[in-house]
Amino acid sequence: MFTGIITAVSQIIRIEDLAPPSNSGAEGAHLHGKRLTIETPKGYLEDIHLGDSIALNGACMTVVSHQGSVFSVDISKESLTKTAGLDELGPVNTEKALRANDRLGGHIVSGHVDDVAQVVSFTQVGESWELRVQIPLAFAKFLAYKGSVVINGVSLTVNKVSDNEGGCEISINIIPHTIEHTTLGRLQRGSKVNLEIDTVARYVERMLAFEKKA
Repeated sequence: MFTGIITAVSQIIRIEDLAPPSNSGAEGAHLHGKRLTIETPKGYLEDIHLGDSIALNGACMTVVSHQGSVFSVDISKESLTKTAGLDELGPVNTEKALRANDRLGGHIVSGHVDDVAQVVSFTQVGESWELRVQIPLAFAKFLAYKGSVVINGVSLTVNKVSDNEGGCEISINIIPHTIEHTTLGRLQRGSKVNLEIDTVARYVERMLAFEKKA
């Protein structure tokens, strides 16, 4: 579990193909995933062990090796097709898994990306920035005014929801601190972002759907 409070901006410094199973032959070669090597700020991995979970742009990954300030994760082909920003070199939002005695500064985040959404606009308004994101139709019902949403691993508050034929468009206010300490400042119109809806909203939807069947 995570909180959506980014603890470091790290760098994906190497991407390698994971070798397909030896018995898959040429037909299975296109099914392999990637091994990502990520460089973190000095000292960031001092309390990290093999098998620990770290979220990259909101996607929960398992540490398969680490040395000094560098660690590696393996990501499947399936996960690559369901996420954005994990198949290219460059900065990535990083968060270690939540401990039982940690402060819950954002909201409860699973690290399971629901879908990839698209930035409609990202403009500066006064000292802050307005981020507008088009949410796919299947997940539009989970977004609400003043509700929580995760964009590229960052816990954010929805300021406005506008329904449309493709789903809905949400508007989010990004403060300067978030711009300085995450990768969100690099977004622009058309950028693809990882989306995770609020866990509580997911359970409410399930309970209401079950009651209708009863």
